[in-house]
Amino acid sequence: MALLPVQVNIKALDDSTVGRFWAEALGWRVTSQGAGATAALPDGFDWREPVGVCVDVIAVPEARTATKNRVHIDLATTSADHQAELVARLKALGASPADVGQGDVPWTVLADPEGNEFCVLEPREIYRDTGPIAAVVVDCADPRAMARFWGEAIGWPPHEVTDEHAALRSARGVGPYLEFLRTPGVKTVPDRVHLDLVPDAGDDKAAEVARLRALGATDLDVGQGDVPWTCLTDPEGHEFCVLSRT
Repeated sequence: MALLPVQVNIKALDDSTVGRFWAEALGWRVTSQGAGATAALPDGFDWREPVGVCVDVIAVPEARTATKNRVHIDLATTSADHQAELVARLKALGASPADVGQGDVPWTVLADPEGNEFCVLEPREIYRDTGPIAAVVVDCADPRAMARFWGEAIGWPPHEVTDEHAALRSARGVGPYLEFLRTPGVKTVPDRVHLDLVPDAGDDKAAEVARLRALGATDLDVGQGDVPWTCLTDPEGHEFCVLSRT
């Protein structure tokens, strides 16, 4: 039994603008999935057998609040020149500098056209083979507990686990890391960014959802009605969805 992270889901007032920003930022192709949905996809991406993740931007009527997102994307770079060039290119695409209290750090914090924060990292050897997305980072109170839940949920082994930071990655050594960063404060508003998961081939979605509940996930009603995906929250209240393969 397994669940595969398949996409980073971003809510936006204007899915087309934000989706196109992320496609150009990552060097991926953009595709419309119907009114209110725009995806940025790597070449050859198969959502039923994902290697890495795509970005799926979904239109919502609610504007983003001023509260910092507790889930964000880190982008990888290969050199100091690449980092500087990428930051300049992203600003030209519509990104803006963001201050989340980071102080003097070697990475650059930006926000997409609707204010969703992300980081452009300085070159780090650990991210040399992740592709453009180095990590999906979750702010949390207890990185160890979150790593246990998510490690069992998706079957990714721990790369690092401390009281301050935990990192998981697919045992296949492909795609981004999933990281948990001990951060002051508590979650007060719905996540603007979340992960969507898909059952592995041959696995039953209902059984996987039941397994997640047994691990500590909680059902979530966001007014989704009768849909083929299931909305849940992890033990610290971060929303995520389990998609159907059909």
